[in-house]
Amino acid sequence: MPVSPRADLDSLPTYVPGRSLPGAVKLASNETPLGPLPSVLDAIADAAKSVNRYPDMAAFALIERLAAKLGVRQDQVAIGCGSVMLCQQLIQAFCVPGDEVLFAWRSFEAYPIITQVVGARQVTVPLDDSHTHDLDAMAAAITPKTRVVFVCNPNNPTGTAVRRDALERFLAAVPGDVLIVLDEAYREYVTDPDVPDGLGLLSGRDNVAVLRTFSKAYGLAGLRVGYLVANETVVAATRKVYVPFSVNSVAQAAALASLDAEEELLARCVELVAERERVCDGLRASGYDVPESQSNFVWLPLGERAADFAEHALESKLVVRPFVGDGVRVTVGTPEENDLLLTAADSFPR
Repeated sequence: MPVSPRADLDSLPTYVPGRSLPGAVKLASNETPLGPLPSVLDAIADAAKSVNRYPDMAAFALIERLAAKLGVRQDQVAIGCGSVMLCQQLIQAFCVPGDEVLFAWRSFEAYPIITQVVGARQVTVPLDDSHTHDLDAMAAAITPKTRVVFVCNPNNPTGTAVRRDALERFLAAVPGDVLIVLDEAYREYVTDPDVPDGLGLLSGRDNVAVLRTFSKAYGLAGLRVGYLVANETVVAATRKVYVPFSVNSVAQAAALASLDAEEELLARCVELVAERERVCDGLRASGYDVPESQSNFVWLPLGERAADFAEHALESKLVVRPFVGDGVRVTVGTPEENDLLLTAADSFPR
């Protein structure tokens, strides 16, 4: 009898990355349009000289630096191969087969995949009419089997964000034995002061964890570094299921150098946010319904026309990310790239 994989893998959703096509402008994967700073490239080149050696599995220097920056203890920080790997580690650490993982939908595409891989059961709650998490409905969907809840804030792929009152009411409503994960990969692009910084919500809440990444604002998507901030019990459990050496030495060095250059990198975010607002205004002027974005991308809720829009954009050598039946996510790029988008969008027959 031949070897055979798990039967449930046939129903496992497939993660669909943004396409990359030679000669086309890629606005599909929420990447920063600018490359690493020269100082970060220097750190990468220097670290590459030692890739014959294993990386520091504990990522001590990076954890020490992040803990000091964030004002937490080192045992409250864990490093992972991108924040998506930390999402999976959290489910592995807190769920057994049959437990429930709750999240909004549509939200981060990896949530249902990693939930099923671990053997837990996904429970989804539709976004509200503003394409934002319906936190009251999510609280009502919690059962005795719920172990982990993901709140992607700002939400990927819609760019919308929940505000402080709604989130604090939700945190108070969730039982203390349910882990609430605030997935804040796009936090550096938030401009509304009423969208809370999850790190400020940790105090006095042992069932809250915050995820961040170096992939977006820090421009290290290709090196895969994310981090978790939570109480020491959550962090210790997450570290137990860490794949050894999965955050390589070049990635660690680049993350440290990016923290050194943080002021310059965050200035880039200010420029990108200005472009985001210009893109949103331009799309609305062309008649599109564009939800308010607090991220580095915009959402076009085109429903069944999503695939048609993506093909139309491709004719203009623009690659965007369609979610068939729901909408299109478009990364904010350089001013020139954004001009191409606005022109293509204006000519799309609706």
